[in-house]
Amino acid sequence: MTQSQDGTRLERVVRKIDPSYRLLRTRKLAGGVSARAELLEVERPDGRRIKMVFRQHGEADRRRNPRIAADEFRLLRVLRSAGVPVPEPLALDTSGDIFSIPYLVIQFVEGETVDRPSDLIGYLHQMALHLSRIHRVDASRCDVSFLPRAEASIHKSLQHRPASLKDAWSEGRIRTALERVWPWSPANPDVLLHGDYWPGNLLWKGGQLASIIDWEDAALGDPLADVANARLEILWAFGTEAMHRFTAEYRSLMRIDFTYLPHWDLYAALRPLRTISGWGLGPARKRSMQRRHRQFVDQALEQLGLSSDR
Repeated sequence: MTQSQDGTRLERVVRKIDPSYRLLRTRKLAGGVSARAELLEVERPDGRRIKMVFRQHGEADRRRNPRIAADEFRLLRVLRSAGVPVPEPLALDTSGDIFSIPYLVIQFVEGETVDRPSDLIGYLHQMALHLSRIHRVDASRCDVSFLPRAEASIHKSLQHRPASLKDAWSEGRIRTALERVWPWSPANPDVLLHGDYWPGNLLWKGGQLASIIDWEDAALGDPLADVANARLEILWAFGTEAMHRFTAEYRSLMRIDFTYLPHWDLYAALRPLRTISGWGLGPARKRSMQRRHRQFVDQALEQLGLSSDR
């Protein structure tokens, strides 16, 4: 497809939302690893300009869940109605009339990811607060039965050991420990999970968390699944003290059972290992992340009473 053909199709996308809208320009959005994302700048009949985001999920996500675009659209509606700060879903098209791959169009939220917050304590408090708000969404009052269960991902990950393990990332140690303790009995009621809650999926404006994005990994399950994923990402980004601070903040907000946090920490440490080689890490960054990852794994193994020998 040529660039002009693609532009013509995006014009049709906009006019399908509202025939009076006029597409002014498009721009590819950086940072989308698992999905195509384009900014659409649109002019309304009154001359006002608005921005939207066109999203198409990548092949791996579509293969995992052929209904992923529709599921994300439905989920965003649920989250908006529950007061969670997420982009407004504007359009969904699974017909194949314009693009053969299903797409959705969502509101563009002004904001940016923050790598070096000026107020780290406040940043971590807001991260914990908004995660607790996601976990408090009453799933019994809205239909989210289309979401997968988090435990199914663990089962799938442990079914078959890869022929080659990433020893530099302690993969063998992680898998051996998880195989010994899996399955564990759930200690908390199921909640709505973001599935990939980390600083890169949070948009900030004026020191406030403006929007939580990228919900393609959403699931139902133990809230500790999200907590563990965030803990590792915070450790990588901000260090040990920040990870413990975030955990303490979340604990103060959610009265749940933390018994199985080491188990979920181990799974969080395993999850990125199949894709981390494609993250484009520089040598220094890779060494730092490996060191902190090993620390994370050692701590979980120690808490489980398992050997942390390398």
